[in-house]
Amino acid sequence: MTTSATSGTGPTENSMRRALKRARDGVSLDVAEAAVLLQARGGHLEDLSASAARVRDAGLEAAGRPGVITYSKSVFIPLTRLCRDKCHYCTFVTVPGKLRRDGHGMFMSPDEVLDIARKGAALGCKEALITLGDKPEDRWPEAREWLDAHGYDDTLAYVRAISIRILEETGLLPHLNPGVMSWTDFQRLKPVAPSMGMMLETTATRLWSEPGGPHHGSPDKEPAVRLRVLEDAGRSSVPFTSGVLIGIGETYEERAESLFALRKVTRAYHGVQELIIQNFRAKPDTAMRGMPDAELDELVATVAVARLLMGPSGCIQAPPNLVDDEYERLIGAGIDDWGGVSPLTIDHVNPERPWPQIEQLADKSRAAGFELRERLCVYPEFVRRGEPWLDPRLRPHVAALADPETGLARPDALPQGLPWQEPEEVFTASGRTDLHSAIDTEGRTSDRRDDFDEVYGDWGALREAAAPGMAPQRIDTDVREALRTAADDPTKLTDDEALALLHADGPALDALARIADDVRKSAVGDDVTYIVTRNINFTNVCYTGCRFCAFAQRRTDADAYTLSLDQVADRAQQAWDVGAVEVCMQGGIHPDLPGTAYFDIARAVKERVPGMHVHAFSPMEVVNGATRTGMSIREWLTAAKEAGLDTIPGTAAEILDDEVRWILTKGKLPAADWIEVVSTAHELGIRSSSTMMYGHVDQPRHWLGHLRTLAGIQQRTGGFTEFVTLPFVHTNAPVYLAGIARPGPTMRDNRAVTAMARLLLHPHIPNIQTSWVKLGTEGAAEMLRSGANDLGGTLMEETISRMAGSSYGSYKSVKDLIAVADAAGRPSKPRNTLYGDVPQERQQAAQASDGHLPELLPVLD
Repeated sequence: MTTSATSGTGPTENSMRRALKRARDGVSLDVAEAAVLLQARGGHLEDLSASAARVRDAGLEAAGRPGVITYSKSVFIPLTRLCRDKCHYCTFVTVPGKLRRDGHGMFMSPDEVLDIARKGAALGCKEALITLGDKPEDRWPEAREWLDAHGYDDTLAYVRAISIRILEETGLLPHLNPGVMSWTDFQRLKPVAPSMGMMLETTATRLWSEPGGPHHGSPDKEPAVRLRVLEDAGRSSVPFTSGVLIGIGETYEERAESLFALRKVTRAYHGVQELIIQNFRAKPDTAMRGMPDAELDELVATVAVARLLMGPSGCIQAPPNLVDDEYERLIGAGIDDWGGVSPLTIDHVNPERPWPQIEQLADKSRAAGFELRERLCVYPEFVRRGEPWLDPRLRPHVAALADPETGLARPDALPQGLPWQEPEEVFTASGRTDLHSAIDTEGRTSDRRDDFDEVYGDWGALREAAAPGMAPQRIDTDVREALRTAADDPTKLTDDEALALLHADGPALDALARIADDVRKSAVGDDVTYIVTRNINFTNVCYTGCRFCAFAQRRTDADAYTLSLDQVADRAQQAWDVGAVEVCMQGGIHPDLPGTAYFDIARAVKERVPGMHVHAFSPMEVVNGATRTGMSIREWLTAAKEAGLDTIPGTAAEILDDEVRWILTKGKLPAADWIEVVSTAHELGIRSSSTMMYGHVDQPRHWLGHLRTLAGIQQRTGGFTEFVTLPFVHTNAPVYLAGIARPGPTMRDNRAVTAMARLLLHPHIPNIQTSWVKLGTEGAAEMLRSGANDLGGTLMEETISRMAGSSYGSYKSVKDLIAVADAAGRPSKPRNTLYGDVPQERQQAAQASDGHLPELLPVLD
C-alpha cells in the first residue's frame, strides 16, 4: 500500500474535511488536495465517492446516455510476448526460449490471429485488442529474424499489416497497444486502427531511474517518454486510451501528479478517450511477487479523484476482472465504463483473473442503477466527431458497427470483413476552385472556421504553455563587440554575440544591415534574382490543426476546394505559356488523398509540360505520402523523383524547436522528422529550399537555434538552394485570433532576421530570399538592403498568405519585381529553381506576357 510522501500518518482531519468540501462544491482541486483525497477512507470515502458520482451523472446526462455504463465486447490478441523492457511485475512478457519450448513462434502467425478474430466475430465481438511488447527486435535477435523472414521492417509494420487483414477478413476493429510510438508511428498506424492506447502508469521518475524500482531497466517506462507518446497521439488526432497503475510503490502525491499529467494532456488535445484506473495485483514468478495488492479502498478513492479531476466529460474505466465482487463500489465512485470484456479469450496480462460473464456484468450494473450498453473500441464521442479523428479508410468499418444516433455499438451487428482501400474520386474538382483569382476581389467567406474552439486543442492550455517561451531574454553581450566580429568574420560569431545582434535596434541595427549587405555582395554580387513560377495549391482541405494556418478548411467549409488532376495540369500549361520555368505545388493534408496522389500530381504536370521544373511537396506532405503508401521516406522520395519531382520546398519548418512548434501546430511533423526528410532528399539528389516562419510565439533565441540547425544540415548535405524568411501573417491566423500570438514581426525583427540569416548561414547557404507576399514591395526592398539577394517568384496565384490576411496581392509581374530591385538600387536577373540561368526561349516568353496571366487574374489598383 502506498503512503504519504511526507509522513506515514496521513492527512489531518481538517485538511480532509476542507478537500471534501471543495469536492462537493465542484471547486478545482490542486495536487495537494487530490493527494489528501486519495487517502479518504470510511465515511470520508463515501462522501468523496458521492461527489464523484454526481459529476459522472452530469456528464452522462450531457452526453445523452444517462444511467448508461459501457463496455467493449472484444478478443485479446497477444501478437508477441517478447519485449525490450523488464518491468518487475509483468507476467505477459517472456523470452524466446520459453516460447520455443511451449511450441510458439516469436510472433503469432497471421493464421493464428485471424482464427481468434473470426471466432470473436462469430460471437458478436467488435474489437480486436492487439497487445504486444515494446520493440522486441531491439533486444531479441530471434524477433528480428522472424520479422526479416516474413518481410517486415519492424514490429509495427507487422502490426499494420495484420490490422488490415483483420479489417478485411473479419470486420473487427483493431485497438492497438504496441507500447511507445513516435509521431511517425502514429501516422503509419492511424489508417488501420480507430483507436490506440498505452498506460501512462505513473509519472514517478524514481520508480524508473532508481535500482529496485518496478520500471528500472525498462527504457520505454521513462515517464517523459510516455507523456510524449500521449501528446503525439493528441497531435495526430488518434482516439487514445491511457491511465494509471496504482500500488506499485508510488506515493499519494506522485499518484496525484500522474492524474494531473493525464488531465493536462487531455485538455490540451481533447484526444484521451478514456482513463483506466488499474490496481496492482501481485503475480508469482515476478520480482514484485511479495508486494501487497493495492487495496480496494485505494482503487475506489483513485477512481473518485480521477473522476473529479477529469470532470463530467471524462470517461473513467476500472477493469472488472481485477476486483472480486465489488462492482457497485466502483460504479458509486464514478466509473462509466468497464473496458474490454471477452467471451472468448483470457486477459493475457492478468491471466489469473478471468473476465466476468457479460450477463453477470449487466446484472451487477443494473443492481447499481445502470444499464450496460456495448460500445466500440473507439468511444462514441469520437465516432460522432468523425474527421479528423477517424481516417476515411476506416469510416465504412466503423459505420457498419456503430449506431449513427448514439455512436455506441449496434448490439445486433455481426462484423463482416470489408475492403480496406483508398477513397474514390478524390481528384474530382470540388468547392471554391476559383479561390486563386477570387481571393483578391471577394476575399474569404469568414475569418475563422466554425469549429475554431475545438479543432486546435484547448486555447487556455496553450496560453499557459506559450507564456514561458515568449518571455524576453536578458542580453548582456556587448553589441559593439558582436558587430566587430560580424564585420571581421561572421563565421566566428558566438551564440551570445549572435543573440545580441538579433536584438539590435537603432544605429546598431543599421550597422548590422550594412555588414550583412557587404557579406551579400561578396558572396553573390549585386544581382537581385527572381523566378517566373506559378503556385498551385491543389487542395486546402486539411485536418492537421496548424494553429497559425488560415488556409486549411474542412471539406464542408465554404472556402474549401480540391483541384482535379486536369486542372493542375491546365494551370501548369498556362504558366508555361507565359514563361514559367517552375511550378510550386503544395496542398493541405486531405484525408481522402490516395497513397499515389503526390505521384499522380507530379506525373500529370510532367506529361502535360515535360520541361517544367516540379518544385513540390513539403516535408509534411512527404511524410503523409510515405505513411499512406507504407513506404519509408527514402523509398517514397525515390518514387516521387521517378514520377517527376525535381525539388521540394523546405516549408513546414516554421521554427525547428519543439517548444515553439507544438504551440504553433497541433499535428504537424516534429522538428526531427523535418530534418530527416530534407536530409534524405538531399542524399537522393533532391534539393530543397529552407525556411523560417517567425514573429508569433517565438523569441530571438529560437531564431538562432533554427538558423544554426539549417547551417548544420547544409554543411552535411549541401542540398539547400536558398533560405526564405517568412514573416508571420497574423490577421486571420487562429493562434492570433485566440489571443496567444503576437501580431507578426516588426520591421526591426524583419531586418534583424534577414541580416542575421545572411551572416549565420554564410558561406553555406548563399541565397537569402525575402517575401514580397508578406512584406510588400517597400518591405522587400528594405530586406534587399539588409542582406537578401532574391525576391522569390511571380507566383501567378497565392492563396495561403492571402487567406491569412496578407494585403499585398497574389502575384507580381516581371516588371513589378524589377521595380523592387530598382528601388533597392540593384540590377535584376531571372533565375531557375537551382539559381542557374534561364533559357533564352523562356525569357522571351516571360517578357512577352510580363510573366503573369491577365486573363485569369484581376489587376489590382
